[in-house]
Amino acid sequence: MKHMPSEAMMPVFASTKLKLHPANYMIASLPVEEQEKVLDLFKLLSPFSSVTLDLEEISLILKEEDWALLKEYFPVYEVEGPYRVITFDIVLGLSLIGFLSVVSAVLADEEISIYAVSTFLRDHILVKAADAEKAMRTLSMLIQKCDVTN
Repeated sequence: MKHMPSEAMMPVFASTKLKLHPANYMIASLPVEEQEKVLDLFKLLSPFSSVTLDLEEISLILKEEDWALLKEYFPVYEVEGPYRVITFDIVLGLSLIGFLSVVSAVLADEEISIYAVSTFLRDHILVKAADAEKAMRTLSMLIQKCDVTN
């Protein structure tokens, strides 16, 4: 494995648990003018979902079946998918530096593209559904190599 975390970050990775969400997800882009409609429909979204209001667009991450129900409300959109969500089940401090850069580099070595999403406590990545199992194997190997108690 070419990209290993720093010595200081190895215990963080060693303590990380991976969670592969079972559902397929879609990533959608809507015109910013749809903000009011999106906020009205927000209550219909199931976890794991994300709504980002940008100056130029609204980005949605939602389960494939949620998107199938909601897309009829939006005449203009772009959508990509299906994706799978991988959650790094460890509370990461906001001052932690380099966690996702290691994840991104290790997966890039395997030609796996990621779409990263961070919440206050955890980081998540979306990978193409076809790459999900390979991504999980690769990340599991990284975690195992960081666990010096093995």
